[in-house]
Amino acid sequence: MDTSPAVLPSPLRLLVDANVPDAHAAFGPLGSVRVLPGREITRAALSDVDVLVVRSVTPVDRALLEGTPVRFVGTATAGLDHVDQVALAEGGVAFASAPGSNAASVVDYVLASLLAVAADRGETLAGRTLGVVGVGEVGGRLARRARALGLRVLACDPPRAAAGVGPPDLVSLADLLRQSDVVSLHTPLTTPAESPSPTLDLIDEAAVVQMRPDAWLVNAARGGVVTAGAARALAESRPVVLDVWPAEPEPDPALVEAVALGTPHVAGYALDAKRRGTAMIAAALWTWAGLGPSPDLPDDAPQPVAQAPDPALAPTAWLDALARQATDVRADDARFRAALAGTTGDVRAAAFADLRKTYPARREMSRFRVRGNVPQPLRQAVADGLGMSLG
Repeated sequence: MDTSPAVLPSPLRLLVDANVPDAHAAFGPLGSVRVLPGREITRAALSDVDVLVVRSVTPVDRALLEGTPVRFVGTATAGLDHVDQVALAEGGVAFASAPGSNAASVVDYVLASLLAVAADRGETLAGRTLGVVGVGEVGGRLARRARALGLRVLACDPPRAAAGVGPPDLVSLADLLRQSDVVSLHTPLTTPAESPSPTLDLIDEAAVVQMRPDAWLVNAARGGVVTAGAARALAESRPVVLDVWPAEPEPDPALVEAVALGTPHVAGYALDAKRRGTAMIAAALWTWAGLGPSPDLPDDAPQPVAQAPDPALAPTAWLDALARQATDVRADDARFRAALAGTTGDVRAAAFADLRKTYPARREMSRFRVRGNVPQPLRQAVADGLGMSLG
């Protein structure tokens, strides 16, 4: 299907999700830019739009685009389950996404959460076995950084194993569940109709039975990967960290109360990740429009600094105190619980959406320089695990 921009007017008319940063700087040179909250992007809003740029809250399908002049859709996200790519291709609409744009941000979130849970329980993180389900951009990076924090890593990824493109030491999900002290999920959401290895309801009550009785669970992938029953059963008996929810954007109040840490789908929301996603869509759009490389977006923010914690702290507590200066999951959890307290239905969904819209600026850990003395035994953990610069 021809998806060239030849028949489009110049300048282009763009509609961009209000949660996409740097929209005017990135897309303004191409034409007029209008912004709307993602949940307010409707077919009527696209009546005079050539280019649509979204994030994950806008379902992009035939029903949204039919009868509109839209010829290019970009999602400034790595996840794609909100986009019907078949419908776009059949309608001659060009498409671009931002694979890997938020991977570092999600890994920051997972590691900060694990350190927070371990420190709050007075336990150590090093020496535990981390089971990573899905070793794409996020899972692969998590495995590397977790090893630098002293964790043993097991990885499971049936699609990659079947294709022969994954790491050589991949294990089955059953083996991973039986051996892991912590299970962290990093898969797309797929159904049996979409994949021979579907991830919908991957962690169900049967999977819970296979897990170690004290194993932790982290889900920063998609809410549908874990069933509501499994999530409740796990949260009632051991630490569970959920950034995504079975009934998102109206998470079960009892489940929110039960989890060790809960957040409103913001693991990948570091400012650097969002800006990276914007830049990737801008690059694809400029190429599609036949204009060559897109201009670089300005980044004149000073390098953030983290202060080395009290050297008297135990290693896990020390690393937690350092990581918290960049990625404060406890503060995210507190805002989440306060905003959702006593809400139901549409009010709860609106509060969930507002938390994402107003999420405080967070920089990726790799942007930070550590000021002060980093104990020699923790230098690799800081540099390769957290990814911060030393000195």
